[in-house]
Amino acid sequence: MILKRIKIILVLLFFQDPLLANTQFFEEGLRFFEVKKFEKAKFKFEQDIVFNPKNEMSYLYLSKIFKKLDNFDLAEQNLNTVILLNPQNEEAIYNLARLKLDSSDYEQSKKLNKRLLSLCKKFCEKSKKLKIEIDSLSKK
Repeated sequence: MILKRIKIILVLLFFQDPLLANTQFFEEGLRFFEVKKFEKAKFKFEQDIVFNPKNEMSYLYLSKIFKKLDNFDLAEQNLNTVILLNPQNEEAIYNLARLKLDSSDYEQSKKLNKRLLSLCKKFCEKSKKLKIEIDSLSKK
């Protein structure tokens, strides 16, 4: 009986560390991101993805980092991954629409913004402003 309890405790302790590491990488990435240490933050978010490949927030923060580092292809790639994992992620849809607008892809930006307007809860005002900007720029 005692031997069985010891085995259970050892198994729980053994499997507890990876679970803590999963959230720990993301949290560390957030701390680095907040103080603008983007290379360290990028590494931590990538580590988090290794343990939790469906963590849309790590991909979202990676896209923000890549945008700040002027790597728009990787920013777009990570935003597409967020949207694939969660098609309702308003921030990712907005950021991708903004990225498309910045690269003069007005049609794609308009399409993404229309999608955002149809489901928005938090990004409604930003989406309305973006619509005005898209309309203004696409007429030029």
